[in-house]
Amino acid sequence: MRPLRYSINVTLDGCCHHDAGLPPDEESMAYWTAEMARADSLILGRVTYQMMESAWRRPDDGCWATWIADWQLPFAEAIDRAEKIVVSRTLTAVDWNARLLEGDVGQEIQRLKEEPGGSLWVGGVTLPTTLAALGLIDEYEFVVQPVLAGHGPTLLSGLLDRIPLECTHRREFRSGAVALRFRPRH
Repeated sequence: MRPLRYSINVTLDGCCHHDAGLPPDEESMAYWTAEMARADSLILGRVTYQMMESAWRRPDDGCWATWIADWQLPFAEAIDRAEKIVVSRTLTAVDWNARLLEGDVGQEIQRLKEEPGGSLWVGGVTLPTTLAALGLIDEYEFVVQPVLAGHGPTLLSGLLDRIPLECTHRREFRSGAVALRFRPRH
């Protein structure tokens, strides 16, 4: 069975908005690049897919945007070439190494997990809440930022049932952020 990992940056007060935490630095980008390399496919909801595509898609001329620093290039290249599976009720087509997931999201994610291959990775805010409620997430990875945002979307908001977790990995960054990895206790 292919494991499904949910990874996201989160502030101390639970905010998951991409601008709420610390700005990326070389250490955090190297971490996320390595974590992305562990996944065979990225599963993204429409909002996350479109946000990531607008920032990290290699332009048609093959030249990266001037705002991308040299230390960000490995991440840009990794996400650009990664297979993406997009969950959306409104999109009718995707590209950028992507395909739409059609049908019941729970059944389709379970089917993907049963296929041969390596791990699956899900990001975003809304889709992971649905997958967590269905018991489909095998690993939770949070990079906790030493910031109080005070507003914005929060981690797994709306989850109705408690999911007991056990910590399997912990790493501190020079910025004060802490990467924590958990798996559900069964």
